[in-house]
This record gives sequence, structure tokens and C-alpha cells, in this order.
Amino acid sequence: MEELRGLVKKYSEVIQRYYVQYLSGYDAVYLNQLIQNISMCPEDESIILSSFYNSIAALSVKQVEKNELFDFRGFRLDWFRLQAYSSVSKAALELKNHQDLAKHMNTVVFHTKMVDFLDEMINETGDLSIYCFYTTLFEHQFKQCMEFLAQHRYSIIFPMICGHFMNATHSLCPEERHSIGTTSVQYAHWFLREMSEEVNQVITSICEEQCLLNYKLLPKHSAAIILSQRQKVKDKRDKKIQEPEKPGQESVRKNRENFTRMDKLHMALTDLCYAINYCTVIQVWDHGFVPREFFLQHLETRFNKALVGMMMYNPETNEIAKPSELLNGVRAYMNVLQSIENYIHIDIVRVFNNVLPMQTQPTDANGEKTITHNYTHWYLEVLLMRVACNSGQIVFSPSRKAFVSVSQGDGPFVAAEEYADLTELRALAELIGPYGMKYMGERLMLNIASQVDEIKKLVVANKETLIQLRSNFDKPDVMRELTRKLMTPYKNAPCDADVLLLRMTRIGVLLAFRSLAQEALNDILDQRIPFLIGSIRDIHHHVPNTKDSMVVNELASSAGEKCSVDPTLCNALRTLKSEHAIDEYTISCLLFVFVAVSIPKLARMELSTYKAALEGHLNNSHCLAKSINGLAGAMFSLYKPGDTEQRLQEFLALASSSLLRLGFENEKEAVKHREAVYLLLDQIVQESPFLTMDLLESCFPYALLRNSYNTVYKASAADL
Repeated sequence: MEELRGLVKKYSEVIQRYYVQYLSGYDAVYLNQLIQNISMCPEDESIILSSFYNSIAALSVKQVEKNELFDFRGFRLDWFRLQAYSSVSKAALELKNHQDLAKHMNTVVFHTKMVDFLDEMINETGDLSIYCFYTTLFEHQFKQCMEFLAQHRYSIIFPMICGHFMNATHSLCPEERHSIGTTSVQYAHWFLREMSEEVNQVITSICEEQCLLNYKLLPKHSAAIILSQRQKVKDKRDKKIQEPEKPGQESVRKNRENFTRMDKLHMALTDLCYAINYCTVIQVWDHGFVPREFFLQHLETRFNKALVGMMMYNPETNEIAKPSELLNGVRAYMNVLQSIENYIHIDIVRVFNNVLPMQTQPTDANGEKTITHNYTHWYLEVLLMRVACNSGQIVFSPSRKAFVSVSQGDGPFVAAEEYADLTELRALAELIGPYGMKYMGERLMLNIASQVDEIKKLVVANKETLIQLRSNFDKPDVMRELTRKLMTPYKNAPCDADVLLLRMTRIGVLLAFRSLAQEALNDILDQRIPFLIGSIRDIHHHVPNTKDSMVVNELASSAGEKCSVDPTLCNALRTLKSEHAIDEYTISCLLFVFVAVSIPKLARMELSTYKAALEGHLNNSHCLAKSINGLAGAMFSLYKPGDTEQRLQEFLALASSSLLRLGFENEKEAVKHREAVYLLLDQIVQESPFLTMDLLESCFPYALLRNSYNTVYKASAADL
């Protein structure tokens, strides 16, 4: 019905042309004959009949071509007047005696309506406004249409029928206009919403199927196939070996008549998209409904929820999907959404541009948690907290560029290398982008700032001792006595040196994760925007060391470039409110004195064992290199710019003298892991942009370092 109405409106000029020719070429001629056959006709009736003939005989096709407006309302009113004249008693002209004239005039009236009254004729013949009084039946028929697969393509007619409802109103009952109009708008909105949800449900089902198929293609599933092939070679005689299903077998079919679930879903998608794509705008009571916009809005909402849902994040058990698997699923989902453009005229890139950037922020437009928020929380509060609290279970490996689980403690086992290696962090960077990685970095730096605040409290508590240590570094006996004060444990708590080393190690672990994340981000950006990254590197490399260099550092850091002074850490420390703001520089100097004299304490710890395969210590004390260099660059840039190199040289001298005194220790427990701790000096210098190996050799014999490396690597080989 709607298609016929549309065709009539579309070709209204053709219809006008036809009926104008019909009126002037046939109706006028036949009417003239009928008028001449009337024997007795009063003057008034004769004038009216003559005007009928003259009105339609004067019509021409040129009037249609010139788009002249036709108005035959007077013509039709005269016909009503003539009927009234001829219907009274004792009328000179009685229509019952001239039936052919009456029939022909009724036909002519219909033909005139097809010229100037076409829209009203369409409403008279094709109006379905009666449904506004039978809404229950209307809803029932819509639900039946949505349940029957073959009727999906016709579902768009229901919101279009809502546009007819206003035809049920009448000027004599104006009070009904508002209620009927409101009903029509509400039902049009409801129909389009239900249709959009149905399409999105079908799309979601297709996406789930595609994600499962894509999941089977992950490299980890190849192990089962390799294992089955090995068993097949061993047991050739056993013919009952069942091989695992290989990806692609679901597409093999013997007969095209066998309909799979995916076939049915694609048929439903085709028909529903045809319905939504049928018309651009539906006019309902001065409102314009755009079906494609309804569909796009629901698609954006569904896609946004699907992205977070695919993470499979459970806050109670702290389970979460690997970033690489999530990225694989997101790509499969996006491939399905891109194929929708083949069914309906929409811009799917607009959906991606609206939804994906929201996932790079901690909350989306509706205030819901995003991928960025969940992964940031999981990495900082779950994984890195386990690294910090469960010493010896998860170790940062510089050689593997990953956090590696070396032992299982209490609670569920988490393979850290499956979440915190360079490959997974690259996938994470691709998912949450530079903005998400920046948010994660800022949250991480706030954790570091809170640790620094606690360390400053320790420094202030031991300020007098540290000042004496700093001024008497060339007096071994005095240094030994002062160091013993820092190493003395309290009644129910560890000594201040242990607390300091623990907090500095935590900072080092956080900075190690930060360096991995930055490298992953830089790799992704280098693939996506190589020319822009090249420009950033050039600017960062050639900018002079002035006040503007911090702005350039922020630009480089946002792109994942390594900076000698981390601007994010500087900002976090700057916002840190301290009770000793006036004396910050002195406290910072004493902090590094405290660290330097506390490092030998690591030799007593059982978990200070160096693992050559990981290039790290089991208690992550090798991360002290990152925490010392990172904090030195940030703190001395804030409190006294240009003094970083001198302060690190002072730290290196103090640390070297403290470690060299381990050679004079007679207690075996104190030198248990002496060689492993010696390596820290080499790692600190290699990590630092401010120190050189020449400077280290002037403080600490390189032969001692070489022997230490030889010893720890032999011990690691013996453990294997």
C-alpha cells in the first residue's frame, strides 16, 4: 500500500497529464452530446451545464507542463448545486430522466479530483489511520511480523502507518488532535526502537560467532593439533584416534539446502536492513523520524557495551582477558560491523569514531567504566600489587621485557608474562591509544608519589644521622656506626633501611612497568604514524636544555619516547603536598644518601639471588636502578635544576664505598649475596643518562664487577 502511495505521488504529473487529456478529449465531447440531447432545459441549469463543458474543454497538456495549479472545487460545487436544483419537486430538469448525464458527471468529478485533489484521493483510498483506535491489534501484528523471518522486511510499514494517524482527526474535534498525535509519535518511536534492537541483536549474534571463529585461530590452539599429530605418528595402528576440529571445518557443507545458524542470521540481517533502509525520513505529526539514525544510536550503544563485555572482567576474582585476545575479538567485531555497509547506507566509520575514543578515557559518555579504567585498575591494583607484596613470585626481566612468574604463592596463579610482556602491552596500547596510556601513566605516577611521600617521612625521621653520613663518607669507622643506627630494627617492625629499600623497589617495579608500556606505545605509534613520530624524535633530540625542554619532554613522553626526566613523574611530585616544602632539596639529597648506605643490606636478603636467565634479582632489587635514576631526574629537576649529575655522582661514591665495605665483613650472613648486589652499581650506571662507566670505574673496580658477573652466572648455571 505504501509503495503504491509513493508511486502515485512520485508520478503525479503523469497522472495529471493523463486525466487532463481524458477530460478535454473524451469527457468534454461526451458531455456536449448529452447536453444537446436534453430537450427542455431551464436557463439556470443550462448555464451550469455550459460552464461544465467550457471548463473541461479548455484544458490542455501545456498547463501541466507549465506547472499551473488546477482548482476544480467550483466545478464540483456547481455539480452539487445542479443536483439540488433537479431534486426538488416539479423541477423542469429531473436527473432521474437523464441517468447517463448523472453517471457521466460523477465520472468527470472523479477525473477532476485526480487532477487537483490527488493527495486527498490517496488518503481516501489508502488511509490506515483506523489503527490509532485499535492499538492492541496494531502491536500484536507488529510482534507477529518481527517473529516471522520472512516478514522482517515489511516491518518498516508500522512506523509509516503512524504517519496516517493524523488523518483520523477532524477540525470539528480539535481536542483529539493532541492525544492522537502523541499516540502516533510514541508508537513510531517504539516501533523503530524495537526494530533497531532486533537488528542489533542479530548483529551481536553474528559478531559472537565470528569472535569464536577468530578465537580458534589464536596461536595457542595450535598446540592441540601438533600434539595430535605426534600421537598419530606414534600410534599408527590405532585407527580410532580422533583429531581435533580444525578452523574452517564449519564452512564445509555437502548440500546448499542445509541452513546453518549463520545463514539464518544473515538472512534476518538482510531483511531487517532492507526495512530500515527503505525510507530516509518518516513524517509523523510534524516530527521527522530517521530510521538509520535510530539504528546507528542503538548500534553505538551496543558496540560500546560489547567492548567492555569482551574484557570478561570480574572484580571479585580479578579475572580479565588478555589484551591481545581482546584486540583479536575487537577486530573481528569491527570486521562484522564494516560488512553492514553492504546491507544499509550508513557510515560505520562514524560509529567507530564515536565509540572507540570513549574507550581511551576512564569513563564513557554515560559515566560507565571503560577498557582504559578496567585495565588500569587491574594492572596497578592487582598485578603490580602482587609483584610488590609477594616478593620472589613475579620478577621483572629486562632481557625478556616482561614480568615473569617464577613461583606460585597463596591464591590463584597468574602467569604475569601472559599479561605484562611487550606483545600484550602493544595490544593494550592499540586498544586504549595514547590517551589511555597517558591516563595509566598518570595513575601509576600518583602511586609513586605516595611512596615518595612515605620515604620523605623516613628521611625526616633520620635527618640528623643522614647529615652526618653525608659529611663523614671518608671516615669508615664513623660511617659504620652511623649506618648501624639505620639498620637497627624496632620492637615489632623492620628497620628504616628495610622499609626504604622495600618502597624504593616498589617504585622501581612501577617505573619498569612504565618503561615497558612506553616502549609498547612507541612501537604502535611508529607503525601507525611514522612520519609524525620521526618529527617528534627530531624535536626531542635537538631541543636545547631550557625551560621549554619540559614541554617537549611532555610531547615526547606522550608518544612513548624515553626521556631523561619523566614529565609525568615531575607533575605527580609537584602536586604532592609536603610539610617540608622549604627544605625539599636537602631532603631529596638525604634521600639518596639513605638509599646509598642501605643498599648493602640487600646482601643479607635470601631473595637477592640473581637469575641470569631473567637478568634480574628474585626480589626485584635490580629495579632500584630505575627508581634511583627516575627519582633523581625528577626531584632535582624540580627543586634545583641542573644539579642532577652532581647528586648522582655523590650517590655513586657513597654507594660504592658502602658496598666495598662488604669485603671486610666477617659475618657470612652479611655477604651471602654480595656479588649479586655488586651488579646493582653497573645496572644503575647503564640505566642512567647522567652517569658513565668511567665514573663508575673511578669509584668501584671493574675487575670486581667482572668477577661478580662470573660468579652469579656460574651459580645460575648450576641451578639449572
